[in-house]
Amino acid sequence: MPVLSQTAGPVLWSVDARGVATVTLNRPEVNNAYNGELIAGLLAALDALGHATGLRAVVIKGNGKHFQAGADLKWIDMVRTSSPADNIRASRATAEAVQRLNLAPVPTIALVQGGCFGGGTGLIAACDAVIAADNATFSIAEVRWGLTAAIIVPQLNDAIGVRQMRRYALTGERFNAEEARRIGLVHEVVPLTELDAVGARIVGHVLENGPDAIAQTKALVLEQAFGDLSNEAFAKLIESHAAKRQSPEAAEGLASFKEKRAARWTPGKG
Repeated sequence: MPVLSQTAGPVLWSVDARGVATVTLNRPEVNNAYNGELIAGLLAALDALGHATGLRAVVIKGNGKHFQAGADLKWIDMVRTSSPADNIRASRATAEAVQRLNLAPVPTIALVQGGCFGGGTGLIAACDAVIAADNATFSIAEVRWGLTAAIIVPQLNDAIGVRQMRRYALTGERFNAEEARRIGLVHEVVPLTELDAVGARIVGHVLENGPDAIAQTKALVLEQAFGDLSNEAFAKLIESHAAKRQSPEAAEGLASFKEKRAARWTPGKG
């Protein structure tokens, strides 16, 4: 197949002659935190790859020291004060990016280094294989800011199970790569210097297998998954996610971030 690429912007991508795509989150100056432009870039990449003939696999990476530091809270605060319709649109775009990655008919492989927080955990939970560097750190941190992880809960439930979600999505605590492997968020932990090589090994295994058999197997697996949502359930998650962003509690949480102080719900700070 011809080599295709997008070489500028918040999301870079290319497809090599084997049909292996590499998608790179490219906001290293803010640790690849997602905003409207990054989400739009990811959707555009998935659109382009969906029309690429002969696609066999997608590798997802983050440019710089960190894979993906969750939402850009300055952008979230801007969305919070926007109209209800714009607020819903922001949640829907984010949810669609994760769900389209989740349902991609080809294998998706995430290579994670450094921080992987909030929405970043949803992105990797939506991937088929996740390799983490030994310096990776994770958290499902939305509750820290008075927000919810509604739109990535299905994928995280599939990846780590309800029992682990009941701990980590409620505490917001950080955990290391070995704990992420233990609970099932990542499949393998390797030295940072070996991250790309191990990713290439996984891709090599994928390319040995029948593409149609892979697509059918993945579809069958997803039929039993939390992330196999009806349109109604998908819309309900989006509405819940957007509504919480415009709540008084979220306003206080985001103000505490902006003002670099503890939120009022922290003991002794009310």
